[in-house]
Amino acid sequence: FVRMMKKHSIKISNATRYYPGAAKPAIDDVSLDIAPGEFMTFLGPSGSGKTTLLSIIAGFVTLSAGSVEIDGQDITNLKPHKRDLGVVFQQYALFPHMTVSQNVAYPLRQRGVSKAEIEKKVRHVLDLVQLGDFAHRLPRQLSGGQQQRVALARAVVYEPRALLLDEPLGALDKRLRDRLQLEIARMHRELGMTFVFVTHDQEEALTLSDRIAVFNNGRIVQIGTPTELYQRPNSLFVARFLGESTVMEGPNQGTSIIVRPEHISLKGLANNCSEGELSKPARITDIAFAGAHLKVGLAFAGGAIGSSLITAGNPLSFQRGEEVLAVWNRENQHAVANENVAADSAAG
Repeated sequence: FVRMMKKHSIKISNATRYYPGAAKPAIDDVSLDIAPGEFMTFLGPSGSGKTTLLSIIAGFVTLSAGSVEIDGQDITNLKPHKRDLGVVFQQYALFPHMTVSQNVAYPLRQRGVSKAEIEKKVRHVLDLVQLGDFAHRLPRQLSGGQQQRVALARAVVYEPRALLLDEPLGALDKRLRDRLQLEIARMHRELGMTFVFVTHDQEEALTLSDRIAVFNNGRIVQIGTPTELYQRPNSLFVARFLGESTVMEGPNQGTSIIVRPEHISLKGLANNCSEGELSKPARITDIAFAGAHLKVGLAFAGGAIGSSLITAGNPLSFQRGEEVLAVWNRENQHAVANENVAADSAAG
């Protein structure tokens, strides 16, 4: 069973969904192509439409307009159980009276798979999620992370066309989240199937995804690889949502200049900049230890605020309240629109 599965594409065309009584659509004319075997993440704040779109793909929410296709087959009006998709939620939804192996076997029994085949598939998929020794335990005897692994195993054991994951790690503490992120990434590599993942956690999205679709107000405002979105956001919204930035007034009206904190170094006011470097005076507002880095808060004239990341262990010769030069290379600054103007160009 643990082999590269057949890869399937998902195409969403002009998807719109109005909920009764709502003034605006939850999803507003969204189009998106998900490549076969891709790890696509829907990222955005609460209420941005990301979970609604995932639910539309799953068939739990019907479209007001538009269509959904898998491998060119229109599934817009198919019932959820006819779509052959695996779904994992934040709540594990395990049957408490069933053992781990019985929980994982359940979708196979529902599909009339033979007992011998069920035993083989369940054994293999439990090995995939590293729970082979837990087959006879009940859910209450497992940790939260182990229960979520069972839910993952149950969702892929019948080899669905794609796996949909709705905030699957939201109920776990940071240590477990980090570990399960690595497990999910490994599962995607080993299975090769299409994953569609919903999260509001930008670090999680950057860690896991082949591409990220950033949602805001029911629309996709930018799509790209983690590197593209982080280094070249198309708007101030994306820049601020996907990591921290120092934001300064741009040369043209309606634009701002952003510089990520890892690209800002600090010098004394009397220092000169090298060729290609830009600088701006700032006051140090705070210095915080953040594990591998020191995070230095900065306040600029005109009200702009930002920060600099200094690798821990390097000496910091400045103190809170001191005036310094914030210095960065011209190639590391990026101009963005103050308002998101890229919703219509996000389908690339």
